[in-house]
Amino acid sequence: MKLKVCGMKYAENISQVAALQPDYMGFIFHENSSRYFDDLIPEIPQPIKKVGVFVNSKTDTILEKARKHNLDMVQLHGSESPEFCLSLKQDLDHIEIIKVFSVRDDFDFSLLKAYEPHVAYFLFDTKGKLPGGNGYTFNWELLKNYPSHKPYFLSGGIGLETLEDLKIFLNQPEAKHCYAIDVNSKFEIKPALKDFKKLKEFKSQL
Repeated sequence: MKLKVCGMKYAENISQVAALQPDYMGFIFHENSSRYFDDLIPEIPQPIKKVGVFVNSKTDTILEKARKHNLDMVQLHGSESPEFCLSLKQDLDHIEIIKVFSVRDDFDFSLLKAYEPHVAYFLFDTKGKLPGGNGYTFNWELLKNYPSHKPYFLSGGIGLETLEDLKIFLNQPEAKHCYAIDVNSKFEIKPALKDFKKLKEFKSQL
């Protein structure tokens, strides 16, 4: 199972977490976030993919950040339309797009169909006050209704305390297309500062 560590900010901490070799590291380019990244990403090992996280940003902003930081992926965490994803995909060329959907009990999975041709992955997070990093899980049983073959990232309140439940979920049929686990707030000492020891323990058991 792939691992994405999102909400990175501090240079020393970025290098420390990179030493664990997660598959993806996420950098949030949303100014209202406590994890807003406004620096240069330090050099990290090549196999780790850099993901830029955006919330209803303009295309020019996304393209500028993608070039500046040599991003491998763009994660859209707002209300971006399928048409926006199509246009962005054409402009980004080789950079993959992750489209995020915030889930609660009444989530309509039919919304996904229009996005399928234009994105590489979906990401499911918990519907909350903030676009992300709210720190609690949604009901993963809802993914029994997942209608797509598109691989997805599972996010939202995942930490050491949810590890056993996560292992059970990953053995269920609804996890067939679960491609990666996305972690953030449950591994923080403070916003954007990740606890290396907890991440190491989690990764070793995932």
